[in-house]
Amino acid sequence: MKYAVVSDIHGNIESLERALKLVGDEDQVICLGDIVGYGPNPNECVERVRTRARDAVLGNHDLAALENFGVEYFNDAARAAIAWTQSVLSDDNRAWLNGLSYELRYPGFLLVHGAPVNYFEYILDKRTAAKAFALTDAPLIFIGHTHIAEYWVQEPEGTIGHKHMQQGGELTLENGKRYIVDVGSIGQPRDLNPEASFVIYDDDTRHVEWIRYPYPIVEVQQKIHDVHLPDYLATRLETGR
Repeated sequence: MKYAVVSDIHGNIESLERALKLVGDEDQVICLGDIVGYGPNPNECVERVRTRARDAVLGNHDLAALENFGVEYFNDAARAAIAWTQSVLSDDNRAWLNGLSYELRYPGFLLVHGAPVNYFEYILDKRTAAKAFALTDAPLIFIGHTHIAEYWVQEPEGTIGHKHMQQGGELTLENGKRYIVDVGSIGQPRDLNPEASFVIYDDDTRHVEWIRYPYPIVEVQQKIHDVHLPDYLATRLETGR
């Protein structure tokens, strides 16, 4: 079976729709959270995930929109976006987000927003990757949260390797090794490539592919301006950071 694993949509419906056009009709869509926050179309994105995704887990911006969780750690732009999102999010979409789990375990892999157990921690270096590997026995862990397309591999003897997937790329999983696959971001990439990112995983061939694709950034920027969200949330989209 093929899985399309998406994350960090952040209210960017233009990018989400472009991604879904690249996904096969029989592919199973899984969302790693942060459907809302930052972007101008939170309701449309939640509704699209509700109708197309097989499963989804809760992201920290989703939880912030529900109950202000963690907003004291957000920057000014993120706080403003959450306050606006709270003002427009429908009751049905709020209830659906509130029903999401923090993690999902499939037979061959684990799904979390940021990291196992400590769900909203960032995996950004070998130390945090090692900690994440130690907290689960899953051979394959899919994450988002960082908005950076990359992966971490743990060798049988415990050493950890790393590779960025800034321009997309492929990986075939090897027996005896464990992997953390960061799928990147649909709605707000931060790896200096403004093209959006998600992953296709084939569990039969154990093949992972990072898909990078363009979307109409100018249209999203105009929407951000139209609803009076901070300008920074618009300008960062064109630089991918």
